[in-house]
Amino acid sequence: MKQNNLQKIVIVDYGSQVTQLIARKIRELGIYSEIVNFNQIKKIKKNNYIKGIILSGGPLTITKKNSLDLPNQILNLEKPILGICYGHQILAKKFRGKVKISKTREFGHAEIKSIRKSLITKNFFKNKKNSVWMSHQDIVTKIPEGFKKIASTENSKFAIISNEKKKLYGVQFHPEVTHTENGKTILRNFVIDICKTKKMWSLKKQKDLIINEIKNKVRNEKVICALSGGVDSSVVAFLLNKAIGKKLKCVFINTGLLRKNEAKDVVKTFKKKLKSSLMYVDASKLFLNKLKNITDPEIKRKIIGKLFINLFEKKAKKIKFLAQGTLYPDLIESRSVTGSPTSKIKSHHNVGGLPKNLKFSLIEPLKTLFKDEVRKLGKELSVPNNILQRHPFPGPGLAIRIPGKISKYKIKVLQEADFIFIEELKKSNLYHKIWQAYAALLPLKTVGVMGDSRTYEYTCMLRAVTSHDGMTADFYNFDKTFIQKVSNRIINSVNGINRVLYDVTSKPPSTIELE
Repeated sequence: MKQNNLQKIVIVDYGSQVTQLIARKIRELGIYSEIVNFNQIKKIKKNNYIKGIILSGGPLTITKKNSLDLPNQILNLEKPILGICYGHQILAKKFRGKVKISKTREFGHAEIKSIRKSLITKNFFKNKKNSVWMSHQDIVTKIPEGFKKIASTENSKFAIISNEKKKLYGVQFHPEVTHTENGKTILRNFVIDICKTKKMWSLKKQKDLIINEIKNKVRNEKVICALSGGVDSSVVAFLLNKAIGKKLKCVFINTGLLRKNEAKDVVKTFKKKLKSSLMYVDASKLFLNKLKNITDPEIKRKIIGKLFINLFEKKAKKIKFLAQGTLYPDLIESRSVTGSPTSKIKSHHNVGGLPKNLKFSLIEPLKTLFKDEVRKLGKELSVPNNILQRHPFPGPGLAIRIPGKISKYKIKVLQEADFIFIEELKKSNLYHKIWQAYAALLPLKTVGVMGDSRTYEYTCMLRAVTSHDGMTADFYNFDKTFIQKVSNRIINSVNGINRVLYDVTSKPPSTIELE
């Protein structure tokens, strides 16, 4: 959502998976930021509202001919510039520095050492050292005339560079990710101290803007809302209820791929809380039949996405708009929001899984927000806490937590195991300390011994992660006693499982969900 009357930081998106994290960190500082892709740069006009430019990272290498460069239109704005990763390399090359492919790549944590003081690093270092997150192969090997070396890592001699006179700064690492210690300070120094941007943005103001935008878009038309009962779709439903009232029609589809008792709980909650009509559709048999013998996760997502739309079209004749709780991470993993060369990770059912001949016009008021921002927005809308504090649950449901073929039997087994895991988390006061937790049923049977008899049953995998935004995540370090308790209860209570594993991979390299 563009806000032309606010002081802003313009972020040029070169295709990084975490570009929106830059915008999100800047919003947390109370400052509005706007992401534009490389092709939109020519449309940027010089004005007093633009206070600075940030060049994002990206998947391309600047050493090849097809690499994206730094257009003169950006320089002509005569504003402070901060280059991050690929943006850092672009900045160096533009001013006649040198960039080469390094023999040693840097992916993950690196120790950075301070060389000299700079406005960009004020309060950033502790004892002249810090831990930063790197993700690159190209490195700057020679800095341009007028630039100074501010900090180095073992592999990146020019990890931070600056031209204080022209207010040009480059950092090889990613200050926007949580893995960079004190990374937000770099962004604060740039947007507040260097760019002199005033704090004029808040989520409360954003709420009013979103509601007004929905009103202006919908006018006298009706809207159908895809309600799952999760945080995202619930906040969308409350937003629409505020904006258009009785012109909203919520549809809850039971895919048969939901958690235990979820369908009943959602219907009960929303019939009480929303004045708008709520339609319940039991399509469990339909979804199960269409997913029979399907093993490819991308095909699963596309089938589910198409079925959702077909059902909405049947239930919403003559309704022009479809509202859904699409978040920014969904868009990032499915495709680039800005048209930049972002790598596709997976098709989310509500993004890449949608049919091309979609008859609805989409309303996606949350598509530039992250999960924690959505929760804050939900509080502004008085969404009940029991909804806001729920762990994320994917639209395709248990279909992507059962790798391989799906069956009614497998779903039942997984529902029971997942219920036990979540129940034990709540009993131990761990549920709200964890970003997302779930059980999955792996397509793997192993031999076990129960009651002196041989068993040959499925393997259950437990996953629990901590995160701030869903873009990066670390596994939760459970006490051995707790994991053992959950494992024993699942094996003793759920027929069909004789082995329990715990996933200890972070994101990246894995994703939070399995498929």
